[in-house]
Amino acid sequence: MKVTAVKSQNKGRNRFSIFIDGEYSLGLGLRAFEESGIFVGKEISTSELENLKSVNRIYQALDRACKYMANRPRSESEVRNRLRRYGYDEMTVNSVIDRLRKSGLVDDTAFASFWKENRSQFQPRSARMLTAELRQKGVDPQTVTQVASEIDDRNEALRAGAKKARSLSQADYPEFRRKLTAFLYRRGFDYDVIGSTVEHFWNEKHK
Repeated sequence: MKVTAVKSQNKGRNRFSIFIDGEYSLGLGLRAFEESGIFVGKEISTSELENLKSVNRIYQALDRACKYMANRPRSESEVRNRLRRYGYDEMTVNSVIDRLRKSGLVDDTAFASFWKENRSQFQPRSARMLTAELRQKGVDPQTVTQVASEIDDRNEALRAGAKKARSLSQADYPEFRRKLTAFLYRRGFDYDVIGSTVEHFWNEKHK
């Protein structure tokens, strides 16, 4: 088989149409095209063509993975599941994950630390709830345990409850206790931590 034409696609200058023996064979993204070494007149075997299609799928999947991670870091499991939803086979998914690991774009230890810091800053919660969230995102148990061990539930409860306590400035003690307790319980804190946190804010309010 011989490459008889290479044409830039009208809808995207970073994609190229490859014609073999006078007929359209496949479209390649820029990186797959550069890696292929394709040129007009090049002889290409069936196995080389299949390998080229595989490389092209990997780059397509890699682009989709990078777009998925653009808004925030993702766990490896999240990326794998998203690529599977797009219909990519396991070989392609594994190849993409391997490339993302080597580039540092997928790193579950870094992801777990990011998730912990983000939660602590914007929505403080207990170590127990953070553990459940990270497990749900597919982070391995050892990494989850390590990151969760860095959380001080009493400090996080104080951070979580500060704004809620201020919103209850006009409440009497029963209402204050009931509403703040319910709020902290939804954030995963146990009753000992909740009790001391409620008393802290009530006493602070009535100094």
